[in-house]
Amino acid sequence: MYQKKVLTSLAVAATLGMLLTSCANQAGTTGSSETAASGSKVNIPALTKIDTPAAAVLPKGDGKATCAPTTTLAYAGAQTGPNAQLGVNIYNGIQLAINQHNEANPGCQVQFKMFDTEGDPNKATGPVTQVVSEDEIIGVVGLPFSGESKATGNIFEQKGLVHITPSATNPGLTENGWTTFFRGLGNDAVQGPAAAKFLTGKLEAKKVYLVQDDSDYGIGLGTATSAALGGALAGTEKVTTGQKDFSAVISKIMNAKADAVFYAGYYAEAAPFDQQLAGKGFEGTFVAPDGVKDDQFIKQAGDASNNAYFTCPCLPGELIPDFQSAYKALSKSEPGTYSIEGYDAATVLLAGIDAGKQTRPDLLSWVKSYDKDGLSKHYKWDAKGELQAPTVYGYKVENGKIVPIGAIGE
Repeated sequence: MYQKKVLTSLAVAATLGMLLTSCANQAGTTGSSETAASGSKVNIPALTKIDTPAAAVLPKGDGKATCAPTTTLAYAGAQTGPNAQLGVNIYNGIQLAINQHNEANPGCQVQFKMFDTEGDPNKATGPVTQVVSEDEIIGVVGLPFSGESKATGNIFEQKGLVHITPSATNPGLTENGWTTFFRGLGNDAVQGPAAAKFLTGKLEAKKVYLVQDDSDYGIGLGTATSAALGGALAGTEKVTTGQKDFSAVISKIMNAKADAVFYAGYYAEAAPFDQQLAGKGFEGTFVAPDGVKDDQFIKQAGDASNNAYFTCPCLPGELIPDFQSAYKALSKSEPGTYSIEGYDAATVLLAGIDAGKQTRPDLLSWVKSYDKDGLSKHYKWDAKGELQAPTVYGYKVENGKIVPIGAIGE
Protein backbone atom coordinates (compact mmCIF):
# COMPACT_ATOMS: atom_id res chain seq x y z
CA MET A 1 0.00 0.00 0.00
CA TYR A 2 1.28 3.48 -0.84
CA GLN A 3 1.10 4.72 2.74
CA LYS A 4 3.47 1.94 3.79
CA LYS A 5 5.98 2.89 1.08
CA VAL A 6 5.96 6.52 2.09
CA LEU A 7 6.22 5.70 5.78
CA THR A 8 9.14 3.37 5.17
CA SER A 9 11.17 5.78 3.05
CA LEU A 10 10.46 8.70 5.33
CA ALA A 11 11.22 6.72 8.46
CA VAL A 12 14.57 5.55 7.06
CA ALA A 13 15.57 9.04 6.02
CA ALA A 14 14.48 10.39 9.34
CA THR A 15 16.34 7.77 11.35
CA LEU A 16 19.60 8.65 9.56
CA GLY A 17 19.42 12.12 10.94
CA MET A 18 17.12 12.09 13.90
CA LEU A 19 13.71 13.21 13.11
CA LEU A 20 11.71 16.13 13.30
CA THR A 21 8.92 18.48 14.15
CA SER A 22 7.90 22.01 13.19
CA CYS A 23 9.12 24.84 11.17
CA ALA A 24 12.62 25.49 12.37
CA ASN A 25 15.86 23.89 13.00
CA GLN A 26 18.94 25.55 14.35
CA ALA A 27 20.59 27.14 17.25
CA GLY A 28 20.15 30.54 18.74
CA THR A 29 19.65 33.00 15.92
CA THR A 30 22.57 32.07 13.69
CA GLY A 31 20.51 30.59 10.86
CA SER A 32 23.29 28.18 9.93
CA SER A 33 22.11 24.81 8.67
CA GLU A 34 25.15 23.21 10.31
CA THR A 35 24.23 24.38 13.79
CA ALA A 36 21.71 22.45 15.85
CA ALA A 37 19.03 24.15 17.94
CA SER A 38 20.75 25.03 21.19
CA GLY A 39 17.99 23.50 23.27
CA SER A 40 18.11 20.10 21.58
CA LYS A 41 21.84 19.79 20.82
CA VAL A 42 21.00 17.74 17.74
CA ASN A 43 21.14 18.35 14.04
CA ILE A 44 18.46 16.79 11.87
CA PRO A 45 19.19 16.78 8.13
CA ALA A 46 16.59 17.80 5.60
CA LEU A 47 14.68 15.20 3.64
CA THR A 48 15.27 15.53 -0.10
CA LYS A 49 13.07 12.88 -1.71
CA ILE A 50 9.85 10.96 -1.12
CA ASP A 51 8.06 8.26 -3.05
CA THR A 52 4.64 8.81 -4.59
CA PRO A 53 2.20 6.05 -5.55
CA ALA A 54 2.19 4.79 -9.11
CA ALA A 55 -1.60 4.49 -8.97
CA ALA A 56 -2.38 7.87 -7.41
CA VAL A 57 -5.67 9.33 -8.61
CA LEU A 58 -5.01 12.59 -10.48
CA PRO A 59 -7.48 15.36 -11.35
CA LYS A 60 -7.36 14.85 -15.10
CA GLY A 61 -8.89 11.35 -14.92
CA ASP A 62 -9.26 9.66 -18.31
CA GLY A 63 -10.31 12.82 -20.12
CA LYS A 64 -13.72 11.41 -21.05
CA ALA A 65 -15.87 12.93 -18.30
CA THR A 66 -19.15 14.65 -19.08
CA CYS A 67 -21.17 16.86 -16.76
CA ALA A 68 -23.61 19.75 -16.80
CA PRO A 69 -21.95 23.16 -17.31
CA THR A 70 -23.36 24.28 -13.94
CA THR A 71 -21.54 21.55 -11.97
CA THR A 72 -19.71 23.42 -9.21
CA LEU A 73 -17.25 22.77 -6.39
CA ALA A 74 -16.48 25.36 -3.74
CA TYR A 75 -13.80 26.36 -1.30
CA ALA A 76 -14.95 27.81 2.02
CA GLY A 77 -12.27 29.20 4.29
CA ALA A 78 -9.85 32.01 4.99
CA GLN A 79 -8.58 34.17 2.17
CA THR A 80 -8.17 37.19 4.42
CA GLY A 81 -7.53 37.54 8.15
CA PRO A 82 -4.53 37.10 10.45
CA ASN A 83 -3.81 33.49 9.41
CA ALA A 84 -5.04 33.73 5.83
CA GLN A 85 -1.96 32.20 4.20
CA LEU A 86 -2.94 28.73 5.38
CA GLY A 87 -6.23 29.15 3.52
CA VAL A 88 -4.51 30.58 0.46
CA ASN A 89 -2.28 27.50 0.29
CA ILE A 90 -5.34 25.26 0.23
CA TYR A 91 -7.23 27.41 -2.28
CA ASN A 92 -4.30 27.31 -4.71
CA GLY A 93 -4.11 23.53 -4.42
CA ILE A 94 -7.82 23.21 -5.23
CA GLN A 95 -7.55 25.64 -8.14
CA LEU A 96 -4.67 23.65 -9.59
CA ALA A 97 -6.66 20.41 -9.40
CA ILE A 98 -9.70 21.96 -11.09
CA ASN A 99 -7.55 23.57 -13.79
CA GLN A 100 -5.90 20.24 -14.60
CA HIS A 101 -9.25 18.49 -14.66
CA ASN A 102 -10.88 21.00 -16.98
CA GLU A 103 -7.92 21.10 -19.35
CA ALA A 104 -8.16 17.32 -19.77
CA ASN A 105 -11.97 17.02 -19.88
CA PRO A 106 -13.58 19.31 -22.46
CA GLY A 107 -16.94 17.63 -21.82
CA CYS A 108 -16.92 18.45 -18.11
CA GLN A 109 -15.92 21.98 -17.17
CA VAL A 110 -16.32 22.08 -13.40
CA GLN A 111 -16.97 25.54 -12.00
CA PHE A 112 -15.19 26.74 -8.86
CA LYS A 113 -16.38 29.28 -6.30
CA MET A 114 -14.57 30.74 -3.31
CA PHE A 115 -16.20 31.90 -0.07
CA ASP A 116 -14.01 33.81 2.39
CA THR A 117 -14.64 33.08 6.09
CA GLU A 118 -11.57 35.01 7.35
CA GLY A 119 -10.90 31.89 9.45
CA ASP A 120 -13.24 33.32 12.08
CA PRO A 121 -15.90 31.06 13.68
CA ASN A 122 -18.14 34.08 14.26
CA LYS A 123 -18.00 35.10 10.61
CA ALA A 124 -17.97 31.69 8.94
CA THR A 125 -21.67 30.88 9.32
CA GLY A 126 -22.69 33.57 6.80
CA PRO A 127 -20.50 32.38 3.91
CA VAL A 128 -21.30 28.74 4.61
CA THR A 129 -25.04 29.45 4.64
CA GLN A 130 -24.56 30.99 1.21
CA VAL A 131 -22.59 27.95 0.03
CA VAL A 132 -25.28 25.45 0.96
CA SER A 133 -28.03 27.62 -0.55
CA GLU A 134 -26.50 27.44 -4.04
CA ASP A 135 -27.89 24.21 -5.48
CA GLU A 136 -25.26 23.88 -8.20
CA ILE A 137 -22.55 23.42 -5.53
CA ILE A 138 -22.34 19.68 -4.91
CA GLY A 139 -19.09 19.43 -2.95
CA VAL A 140 -16.84 21.64 -0.82
CA VAL A 141 -13.20 21.65 0.24
CA GLY A 142 -12.95 23.33 3.64
CA LEU A 143 -13.10 24.68 6.20
CA PRO A 144 -9.42 24.98 7.12
CA PHE A 145 -9.68 25.82 10.83
CA SER A 146 -11.23 23.81 13.66
CA GLY A 147 -13.21 26.63 15.23
CA GLU A 148 -15.00 27.58 12.04
CA SER A 149 -15.54 23.91 11.21
CA LYS A 150 -17.24 23.41 14.55
CA ALA A 151 -19.43 26.46 14.01
CA THR A 152 -20.63 25.40 10.56
CA GLY A 153 -20.79 21.61 10.58
CA ASN A 154 -24.51 21.53 11.27
CA ILE A 155 -25.21 23.84 8.32
CA PHE A 156 -23.55 21.42 5.90
CA GLU A 157 -25.27 18.50 7.59
CA GLN A 158 -28.75 19.98 7.24
CA LYS A 159 -28.27 20.37 3.48
CA GLY A 160 -26.48 17.07 2.90
CA LEU A 161 -23.45 18.80 1.36
CA VAL A 162 -20.20 16.84 1.56
CA HIS A 163 -17.13 18.78 2.68
CA ILE A 164 -13.54 17.63 3.14
CA THR A 165 -11.29 19.67 5.42
CA PRO A 166 -7.62 19.54 4.43
CA SER A 167 -6.43 20.95 7.76
CA ALA A 168 -8.90 21.16 10.70
CA THR A 169 -7.51 18.81 13.36
CA ASN A 170 -9.56 19.12 16.57
CA PRO A 171 -10.56 15.52 17.45
CA GLY A 172 -14.04 16.54 18.63
CA LEU A 173 -15.13 17.49 15.11
CA THR A 174 -15.87 13.87 14.26
CA GLU A 175 -17.80 13.31 17.50
CA ASN A 176 -20.77 15.45 16.47
CA GLY A 177 -22.63 12.78 14.54
CA TRP A 178 -22.12 14.58 11.22
CA THR A 179 -22.33 12.43 8.11
CA THR A 180 -21.10 15.08 5.66
CA PHE A 181 -17.78 15.96 7.36
CA PHE A 182 -14.53 14.26 6.30
CA ARG A 183 -11.02 15.00 7.54
CA GLY A 184 -8.22 14.75 4.99
CA LEU A 185 -5.41 14.34 7.56
CA GLY A 186 -4.66 12.99 11.02
CA ASN A 187 -6.26 14.76 13.98
CA ASP A 188 -4.67 16.16 17.13
CA ALA A 189 -5.05 12.86 18.96
CA VAL A 190 -2.43 11.64 16.46
CA GLN A 191 -0.32 14.79 16.20
CA GLY A 192 -0.09 15.53 19.95
CA PRO A 193 1.56 12.26 20.98
CA ALA A 194 3.85 12.38 17.93
CA ALA A 195 4.97 15.89 18.90
CA ALA A 196 5.59 14.81 22.50
CA LYS A 197 7.62 11.82 21.37
CA PHE A 198 9.65 14.00 19.06
CA LEU A 199 10.35 16.56 21.77
CA THR A 200 11.50 14.11 24.42
CA GLY A 201 13.08 11.62 22.04
CA LYS A 202 14.82 13.09 19.01
CA LEU A 203 15.16 16.60 20.43
CA GLU A 204 16.14 15.22 23.86
CA ALA A 205 14.14 17.87 25.73
CA LYS A 206 13.96 17.25 29.48
CA LYS A 207 11.58 20.07 30.42
CA VAL A 208 8.92 21.21 27.96
CA TYR A 209 6.74 24.24 28.62
CA LEU A 210 3.44 24.08 26.74
CA VAL A 211 1.60 27.23 25.69
CA GLN A 212 -1.77 27.09 23.93
CA ASP A 213 -4.08 29.72 22.49
CA ASP A 214 -7.84 29.91 23.08
CA SER A 215 -8.93 28.50 19.69
CA ASP A 216 -10.57 25.08 19.35
CA TYR A 217 -7.47 24.02 17.48
CA GLY A 218 -5.05 25.21 20.15
CA ILE A 219 -7.09 23.73 22.98
CA GLY A 220 -7.43 20.33 21.30
CA LEU A 221 -3.78 20.05 20.34
CA GLY A 222 -2.53 21.47 23.63
CA THR A 223 -4.57 18.94 25.59
CA ALA A 224 -3.35 15.99 23.51
CA THR A 225 0.30 17.06 23.65
CA SER A 226 0.42 17.89 27.36
CA ALA A 227 -1.11 14.53 28.24
CA ALA A 228 1.51 12.73 26.15
CA LEU A 229 4.44 14.69 27.63
CA GLY A 230 3.88 13.24 31.09
CA GLY A 231 6.73 13.97 33.48
CA ALA A 232 8.55 16.11 30.90
CA LEU A 233 5.87 18.79 31.14
CA ALA A 234 7.46 21.72 32.97
CA GLY A 235 4.32 23.86 32.96
CA THR A 236 1.40 25.11 30.89
CA GLU A 237 0.03 28.53 30.09
CA LYS A 238 -2.83 29.92 28.01
CA VAL A 239 -2.73 32.94 25.72
CA THR A 240 -5.44 34.60 23.65
CA THR A 241 -6.02 35.11 19.96
CA GLY A 242 -4.61 38.49 18.99
CA GLN A 243 -2.23 38.70 21.96
CA LYS A 244 1.04 40.52 21.22
CA ASP A 245 2.77 40.85 24.62
CA PHE A 246 4.01 37.53 25.99
CA SER A 247 6.35 38.81 28.71
CA ALA A 248 4.43 37.24 31.61
CA VAL A 249 4.38 33.83 29.92
CA ILE A 250 8.07 34.08 29.04
CA SER A 251 8.98 34.84 32.65
CA LYS A 252 7.31 31.59 33.73
CA ILE A 253 9.13 29.66 31.01
CA MET A 254 12.49 31.09 32.02
CA ASN A 255 11.84 30.44 35.71
CA ALA A 256 10.93 26.84 34.92
CA LYS A 257 14.28 26.45 33.12
CA ALA A 258 12.53 24.77 30.21
CA ASP A 259 14.76 23.60 27.37
CA ALA A 260 11.89 23.49 24.87
CA VAL A 261 8.59 25.26 24.28
CA PHE A 262 5.64 23.77 22.45
CA TYR A 263 3.15 26.33 21.14
CA ALA A 264 -0.33 25.11 20.18
CA GLY A 265 -1.88 27.80 18.02
CA TYR A 266 -1.40 29.80 14.83
CA TYR A 267 1.47 31.80 13.36
CA ALA A 268 -0.08 35.23 13.98
CA GLU A 269 0.66 34.85 17.71
CA ALA A 270 3.51 32.34 17.47
CA ALA A 271 5.77 34.74 15.57
CA PRO A 272 5.84 37.56 18.14
CA PHE A 273 5.94 34.99 20.93
CA ASP A 274 9.06 33.30 19.55
CA GLN A 275 10.63 36.66 18.78
CA GLN A 276 10.10 37.82 22.35
CA LEU A 277 11.40 34.50 23.70
CA ALA A 278 14.66 34.94 21.81
CA GLY A 279 14.85 38.55 22.92
CA LYS A 280 14.67 37.45 26.55
CA GLY A 281 17.57 35.05 26.07
CA PHE A 282 15.73 31.75 25.70
CA GLU A 283 18.20 29.28 24.17
CA GLY A 284 15.97 26.26 23.88
CA THR A 285 13.95 24.84 21.02
CA PHE A 286 10.65 26.29 19.83
CA VAL A 287 8.29 23.61 18.49
CA ALA A 288 4.96 24.37 16.89
CA PRO A 289 2.32 22.55 14.85
CA ASP A 290 0.80 22.93 11.40
CA GLY A 291 -1.02 26.16 12.30
CA VAL A 292 2.39 27.84 12.62
CA LYS A 293 4.24 26.02 9.82
CA ASP A 294 4.17 28.77 7.23
CA ASP A 295 6.62 31.19 5.63
CA GLN A 296 4.66 33.99 7.27
CA PHE A 297 5.96 32.77 10.63
CA ILE A 298 9.55 33.19 9.45
CA LYS A 299 8.83 36.60 7.95
CA GLN A 300 7.20 37.84 11.12
CA ALA A 301 9.55 36.18 13.65
CA GLY A 302 12.75 37.04 11.77
CA ASP A 303 15.99 35.48 13.01
CA ALA A 304 14.22 34.18 16.10
CA SER A 305 12.68 31.47 13.90
CA ASN A 306 16.06 29.74 13.68
CA ASN A 307 15.21 27.83 16.88
CA ALA A 308 11.99 26.39 15.47
CA TYR A 309 10.72 22.99 14.41
CA PHE A 310 7.23 22.04 13.24
CA THR A 311 4.96 19.02 13.40
CA CYS A 312 2.33 18.57 10.72
CA PRO A 313 0.05 15.75 9.52
CA CYS A 314 0.83 17.01 6.01
CA LEU A 315 3.11 15.70 3.29
CA PRO A 316 5.88 17.98 1.91
CA GLY A 317 4.40 18.73 -1.51
CA GLU A 318 7.57 20.52 -2.56
CA LEU A 319 9.27 17.12 -2.83
CA ILE A 320 6.84 15.91 -5.51
CA PRO A 321 8.38 17.42 -8.69
CA ASP A 322 5.32 17.41 -10.97
CA PHE A 323 3.10 18.90 -8.30
CA GLN A 324 5.70 21.42 -7.21
CA SER A 325 6.33 22.75 -10.70
CA ALA A 326 2.62 22.96 -11.59
CA TYR A 327 1.77 24.65 -8.31
CA LYS A 328 4.58 27.17 -8.70
CA ALA A 329 3.49 27.99 -12.26
CA LEU A 330 -0.02 28.71 -10.96
CA SER A 331 0.70 30.61 -7.76
CA LYS A 332 4.23 31.96 -8.35
CA SER A 333 5.21 30.42 -5.03
CA GLU A 334 6.27 27.09 -3.59
CA PRO A 335 3.61 24.73 -2.23
CA GLY A 336 2.75 25.64 1.35
CA THR A 337 1.24 23.86 4.31
CA TYR A 338 -1.80 21.87 3.14
CA SER A 339 -1.45 22.84 -0.53
CA ILE A 340 -1.23 19.20 -1.56
CA GLU A 341 -3.99 18.16 0.86
CA GLY A 342 -6.26 20.74 -0.77
CA TYR A 343 -5.28 19.35 -4.17
CA ASP A 344 -6.01 15.78 -3.10
CA ALA A 345 -9.34 16.67 -1.47
CA ALA A 346 -10.48 18.37 -4.67
CA THR A 347 -9.32 15.36 -6.65
CA VAL A 348 -11.53 13.03 -4.58
CA LEU A 349 -14.55 15.17 -5.45
CA LEU A 350 -13.56 15.55 -9.12
CA ALA A 351 -13.14 11.80 -9.46
CA GLY A 352 -16.68 11.39 -8.17
CA ILE A 353 -18.01 13.87 -10.72
CA ASP A 354 -16.16 12.03 -13.48
CA ALA A 355 -17.77 8.79 -12.29
CA GLY A 356 -21.21 10.34 -12.74
CA LYS A 357 -21.80 11.26 -9.09
CA GLN A 358 -23.19 14.69 -9.86
CA THR A 359 -25.78 15.30 -7.16
CA ARG A 360 -25.17 16.05 -3.50
CA PRO A 361 -26.40 12.62 -2.30
CA ASP A 362 -24.40 10.76 -4.92
CA LEU A 363 -21.18 12.67 -4.30
CA LEU A 364 -21.56 12.18 -0.54
CA SER A 365 -21.94 8.43 -1.04
CA TRP A 366 -18.87 8.46 -3.30
CA VAL A 367 -16.69 10.00 -0.57
CA LYS A 368 -18.03 7.63 2.09
CA SER A 369 -16.90 4.61 0.09
CA TYR A 370 -13.70 6.11 -1.35
CA ASP A 371 -10.60 3.90 -1.08
CA LYS A 372 -7.78 5.16 -3.32
CA ASP A 373 -4.30 6.67 -3.26
CA GLY A 374 -3.80 10.39 -3.56
CA LEU A 375 -0.47 12.13 -4.00
CA SER A 376 -0.13 12.80 -0.28
CA LYS A 377 -1.65 9.68 1.32
CA HIS A 378 -4.21 6.90 1.01
CA TYR A 379 -7.75 8.20 1.31
CA LYS A 380 -10.20 5.93 3.07
CA TRP A 381 -12.48 7.17 5.81
CA ASP A 382 -14.16 5.44 8.74
CA ALA A 383 -17.80 5.97 9.68
CA LYS A 384 -16.96 9.16 11.59
CA GLY A 385 -15.03 10.76 8.73
CA GLU A 386 -11.52 10.07 10.04
CA LEU A 387 -8.75 8.82 7.78
CA GLN A 388 -7.20 5.46 8.41
CA ALA A 389 -3.46 5.29 9.19
CA PRO A 390 -2.63 9.03 9.18
CA THR A 391 1.01 10.11 9.42
CA VAL A 392 2.71 13.08 11.11
CA TYR A 393 5.78 14.70 9.55
CA GLY A 394 8.50 16.98 10.87
CA TYR A 395 9.90 20.21 9.45
CA LYS A 396 12.56 22.72 10.44
CA VAL A 397 13.76 26.19 9.49
CA GLU A 398 16.94 26.09 7.46
CA ASN A 399 18.48 29.12 5.78
CA GLY A 400 15.24 31.03 6.18
CA LYS A 401 13.06 28.32 4.66
CA ILE A 402 10.88 25.52 5.98
CA VAL A 403 12.25 22.13 4.97
CA PRO A 404 10.96 18.62 5.72
CA ILE A 405 12.92 16.21 7.87
CA GLY A 406 10.79 13.05 7.78
CA ALA A 407 8.01 11.15 9.51
CA ILE A 408 7.72 11.30 13.29
CA GLY A 409 5.88 9.52 16.03
CA GLU A 410 6.40 5.93 14.94
